[in-house]
Amino acid sequence: MRKPVQLFVTCIVDTLYPETGEAVVRVLHRTGCSVDFPGGQTCCGQPAFNAGMRPQAKQMAENTIRVFENTNGDIVIPSGSCAGMVKHGYKELFADDPEWLPRAVSLSQRTFEFTEYLVDNLGTESLGAEYSDIIAYHSSCHLLRDLGIDGQPQRLLDNVEGAEIVPLPKREECCGFGGLFSIEHPEISKAMLERKIENFKASGASVLVSCDAGCIAHISGGFQRKKIPLSAVHIAEILDQQ
Repeated sequence: MRKPVQLFVTCIVDTLYPETGEAVVRVLHRTGCSVDFPGGQTCCGQPAFNAGMRPQAKQMAENTIRVFENTNGDIVIPSGSCAGMVKHGYKELFADDPEWLPRAVSLSQRTFEFTEYLVDNLGTESLGAEYSDIIAYHSSCHLLRDLGIDGQPQRLLDNVEGAEIVPLPKREECCGFGGLFSIEHPEISKAMLERKIENFKASGASVLVSCDAGCIAHISGGFQRKKIPLSAVHIAEILDQQ
């Protein structure tokens, strides 16, 4: 029997990178999971939460809880930031709400970031992926700091046949996106992005891999504006290559 998984695809993946969502599904299928996609899902509420708009964030969090709480199986999210919001932010939002807090806690216990789920829950580090290029891995902030996930994506990349994995200088530094941070502090965000791009160029890699579509969009935008012939992709798209 295939293990049921619920996919929470996230706003940025759904809007900008649907191919990433499709890659996530194919990779999960290869591990023996069946994947469902609850149609009522919307934003997790993190942008409103980070902006201090707690009532609006609660509305979106309540919708997410309603949509997923009657489904079966674990919830997989291809984003450290959104997974962090569901696992930690919801419990903060509903800390003083005796009705919603238990529901938020129950949901958080079923929720896992994509690479975390593959390695820690399914015990999968090799997916038979093949990708002939030089890759550097960027540690996104929420994935690393909020969820403490670091070794899992790196072990998955180490098992990609044909790929040369090189270290990214100061890979743990923020790329400058930070959601609303890049809008509210554009000059600081730009400086952080330029430093990230220079470190990536110094690595000698052709492809930057991350687990968060927000970082990918931000860094890819920097490449395009500077006319740099390099690419940034989600790890699922690497793991999907065969």
